[in-house]
Amino acid sequence: MKKESTGNVSIYMKIWKAKQSIGKIHKSSMNPHFKKSYADLTAILEIVEPILFENGLLCLQPVKDNVVCTQIVDIDSGEYIESFMTLPVLTDPQKILGAITYFRRATISSCLSLSVTDDDDGNAVAQAVKESAKPKMDKEMFNNFLEALKKGTNKWPVEKVVDTYDLTKEQMDKIITV
Repeated sequence: MKKESTGNVSIYMKIWKAKQSIGKIHKSSMNPHFKKSYADLTAILEIVEPILFENGLLCLQPVKDNVVCTQIVDIDSGEYIESFMTLPVLTDPQKILGAITYFRRATISSCLSLSVTDDDDGNAVAQAVKESAKPKMDKEMFNNFLEALKKGTNKWPVEKVVDTYDLTKEQMDKIITV
C-alpha cells in the first residue's frame, strides 16, 4: 500500500464514502455443488464499480505470477489499497478460470469489507473445510484396524472409520481390498 495522501481527501475517506453507498450485496447466483446461493462477481461489480467511480476510485484486478490481486486505486493521487490471493496449481483451463473468478470475488469482498447477506456459499465452504479437518490415523492404529477388519473382529464399521479419519489413498485402497 502506498503512503496516505497529503491532499484534502485521502483514499481512505473516499473508500469510506463509497462504502456508505454500497451497503449489503445480495445473493444472485446458485452454487450447484453446495446447492446454496451467493453473490457472484458480476453482481458485486455491477453494484460496486459505479459507486467507486463516483468517488474517484478505480477497481483493478490483475493476475500476475499466479496471484489474483484486487487494487482500489485513487485516480487523483495514484494511491491504492489491495488484497491478493495466490492461485492453486491447476492445469485444467476451466478450473484455472473458475479459481480466478472465485478469487476476484473474494479479494474485492475482502478489500472493501463487503457484507453479503446470507452468504450460504461461504458458510458451506467453511463447513466443508471444517469437516475435512479430520485427524489422521497413524500407521499402528490403521494396521490394528485393518487386522481386525480381516479377522472380522473390528469394533467400528468401515463407514465410521472413513467418516472419522482423514485416510490416505493408500489406506483407502487397503480397506477396499479387504
